[in-house]
This record gives sequence, structure tokens and C-alpha cells, in this order.
Amino acid sequence: MLTGLSIRDIVLIERLDLEFFAGLTVLTGETGAGKSILLDALGLALGNRADRGLVRAGCDQGSVTASFEVGEGHPVGAVLAEQEIDAADGIVIRRSIGSDGRSRAFVNDRAVGAGLLRRLATELLEIHGQMDQHGLLDPRTHRILLDTAGGHGAVCRRVAEAHARWKSLDGERAERRAALEIARREEDFLRHRLMELEELEPVAGEEEDLAIQRQMLMGREKMLDLLREVSGLLGGSGGAIERMGAAQRRLDRSGDPARQTLQPAIEALERAMIEAGEAEALIDSEQQELERGGNRLEEVEERLFALRDMARKHRVAVDELPDLLERTREELARIDGGSQTLETLDRQCREAHDELVVSSASLSRARAKAAGSLTDAIHAELPPLRLEKTRFAVRLDPLDEPGVDGGERVSFEVSTNPGQPMGPLAKIASGGELSRLMLALKVVLQRGGERRALIFDEVDSGIGGATADAVGERLARLAAGRQVIVVTHAPQVAARADHHLNVIKAAAGRRTSVDVRRLETEQRRDEIARMLAGAEITGAARAAAESLMAAGARGG
Repeated sequence: MLTGLSIRDIVLIERLDLEFFAGLTVLTGETGAGKSILLDALGLALGNRADRGLVRAGCDQGSVTASFEVGEGHPVGAVLAEQEIDAADGIVIRRSIGSDGRSRAFVNDRAVGAGLLRRLATELLEIHGQMDQHGLLDPRTHRILLDTAGGHGAVCRRVAEAHARWKSLDGERAERRAALEIARREEDFLRHRLMELEELEPVAGEEEDLAIQRQMLMGREKMLDLLREVSGLLGGSGGAIERMGAAQRRLDRSGDPARQTLQPAIEALERAMIEAGEAEALIDSEQQELERGGNRLEEVEERLFALRDMARKHRVAVDELPDLLERTREELARIDGGSQTLETLDRQCREAHDELVVSSASLSRARAKAAGSLTDAIHAELPPLRLEKTRFAVRLDPLDEPGVDGGERVSFEVSTNPGQPMGPLAKIASGGELSRLMLALKVVLQRGGERRALIFDEVDSGIGGATADAVGERLARLAAGRQVIVVTHAPQVAARADHHLNVIKAAAGRRTSVDVRRLETEQRRDEIARMLAGAEITGAARAAAESLMAAGARGG
């Protein structure tokens, strides 16, 4: 709800601060008094093009501040949340424009662009009349309005859920099919790679072990020479073991006194001979192993080079060959099982699409029925508004394929004259006729919980008497529980207002200014009398004004 509008140095307004309330607010004043300036100023705050001609003559800058009160869960909160702007305490939009045409905009003291202001405007206000048209003139809203009028919420959700499931399955099927096609193009290569890898049987860590063995085997001859030399020093004729044996035997032949004294040495020689024998045996064993493994180096190198060649061929590290083997098996398994998976997805997609078609058909039937009821209701509203020649229709154009919103495109069409073909709302004549049609649509389509303020600019243009009274009655009905602001010249409309603002233009010397006054009961009576009688307010005009106000208060 619009709660305040502050204007500084805009066109003929020097300084103006207005409060707005829920219910029906009317703005009246003589022709040319400046009522349109208020709407121009509001439009500037809500993202309309910044025209430097709006700045009051002789001023460097003009500004407009519009304040809004929004409740919890208002759609505008989501828009502001994207910008990390808190709207818990309401929304204050401020926009300034310099005489050079440059403008700046702020929302709750956060600098923003005009694009955000326009997004906020669509959630906060709906304007019909001389300003840019929104809401019902936008064909994108017609489907939502028809479904709301028909109470199609549950079936709309079923359609949306069925569409989401079908699209998800269809997308998964497309991905699987594409992957399978790619895999099948590589199937021969994969099977050849599998054969090579299974024949090679790579083992993790094998390369390092083979490299160590190769290094040792490459030094085999040197090692054999070393072992032969050491073996000769230990064993054989004149070797260490033979000489220790001779020493042991010599001590054994010594007499008892000598044996008793040298016993520790004899025992040490025995131990040394045992250790030396073990060393000789180990050396002989290693020597025999190296002598038997004369072809081992060739075997190790052949295995090592085969692993490295395979790794280079497939552009992986040698230690990754076992993983490559496993992945190759998995890819071939997916190919082998891919057809079955696709068959399952094909079946699921058909079932999901059938569900979408059935739910869309149900929604289509409901929309056709609601379209008829809506057309009848709109036609009943038109004659009292002097639109008896206007025809209204809901057009349902079938789509080739049901979508998330159902199986048809919904649009509202009208014809304002006999013999004129039906056409989009946005292309009918503008002005009061258009505004009254919008009023009829809003009265029939008004939704519970609608939180946007409605503004009608001269909805009563070119009408009077009973027609103006019918307009006023519908505006008052529309304002029950919401905010409606109307710029009007019709006393029948003004008489039904909850709040009355009077726009006054005054000249002082060479300067002209515009001011706005809030009218109380007596002042309202005189203003309505002026609207009835013209410049001279007569007693009869006052009496007629009182009668209109009384009728408006009774809701008659």
C-alpha cells in the first residue's frame, strides 16, 4: 500500500507531502490543475524515464520519495531479498533528477538502478489510464487471472508436477542416449583395450619393484665377481675356514694344562667357524641364484618396458593401468546394459507424458468452462459502464505440446464496436473507455489477498449521470479491503470516496504552483458541488452534493 508521497521541485510543485490510506482515495480539481503531475512524479519514483523537463524551472534538481507498507510474505520481499534489501519496516523509494537529465535512485537508502524500480512497481502498483499500462494489458497475466477466477490451483499444480517429471526423465533419457551413442562409437576400441590390459594384467606398485630388480640385475657380473672372491677367501684351500680348522686341531692336540688354559680360545674358534660356514653358505646361495638367473634381466626389462609402453599408449601413469582396466570393464558393462536402461527410461517417459496429457486435458476443460463464466460475468458489468457495444472473449489457443502451464495459450480479447473483429486488450482505444473496461475486469477478477494498489487515471472520462455512478459504485466495491486511488472529474465517483484530495493550481506573480489539500466533510461537499455546478456553487448544488455523499455512504 502506498502510504506517502513527497515531491520536491517537480514541474509546478515546489514542496508537497501527502499521506495515503487504504480504501478509495479520489483526486479532484479543475481541468489543468496539475493532477497529472502527481502521477508523473509517482511514475518517476517507480522507474519511468527520467525527463529533465520534470525539474521545476530555475531549480538544479527535483526529487520524489514514495513510501510503501508491505505485509509479511508480500511478493516484493523476494525481489528485494535478491538485492539484500530489508523490507521488514516498509519500503522507501527515493529518486532525484538533475536539470541535466541525470537521475539517481535509492531503495531504503541503498543505491539501485531504474530497472529494479520497475520490477518493484509491478508488485506494488497497477495503473490504468494515461500512464503506462500494466497488469491486465499484459497477456502474460491472463492465464493466471483465468485460473484464479476458475479456482484451478490444484489441477495447475498437477500439470506443473507432471511436466517437471516428464522433462526430468526426458532429459535423463537424452543424456543416457548421447552417452551410449558415444560409447558405442568407441566400443571396438574399448574391447581391444580390455583385451590388451587383461593380457598384461597390471598390478599396482609393480613398476617400482621391477625397476629395483632391473637395477640389481644390471650389476650382476660385478656382484658375482665379488661373491667369488669372498667365497675364495672364506673357503677352499688356504681359506679362512680351513686355517681356523687347522688352528683348532693344533690346540686340540696340546696337553691338558694348555687345553685348560686355552679352552676359551678353542670355543671362540668353534663359534667363528660356525658363523663363517653360515656366511659361506649364504654367499654360495646368492652366487648360485645369480648364476641361475642369467636370463632374469631380460625378463624383468621386457615386463617393465611392456607396462610403460601400455601406459604411454593410453596416456596414463603405469600405476593407473589397473584402474584403467577396471574402468574399461565398467564402460563395456554400461554399453551392454545401456539398451535395457534406455528401454526403461523410454517407458517411464511415455508414462510421464501420458500423465501430462491427461492432466493438461483436465485443465483445458476447466479453463473452457471458466472462460464461459468469466465472459458472462464481464458482459454483465459492461452495460452500466456505457460499454454495451463492447464484446469480451477469452481466447484459448491450443499448443502443439502441453507445457508447464498446460495445453493452451490464454489471452483476453475485446471488440468495442459492432462488426469490429476481436483483438488484444492492448490494441483497443485508450482513454476512459479503456479504463472502464479495465475496471470491469478488475471487479470481476479481483482476487482475495491482492496486495497491489490500484490507480485509475480519469476512469470516468466522457461519462456522467448513471454511468458515472456505476463507475463510482464499482470503484468503492473494488476498494473494500485494498487501496484504490482515482483521478476523477465525476462527482458521483468523488461522493463515494473514503479520502478526498483536492489539487489546486495558484499563480503568484510570474510563478505558478500546485498544491494538494485533504478535504474534510464540509470541504468535500463544496468540492463535489463545484464539480456539479461549475465555478458558482449554488444551494441546489450543495444539496445535490449532500445527496450524493449520503448515497455513497449508504453504498447506494
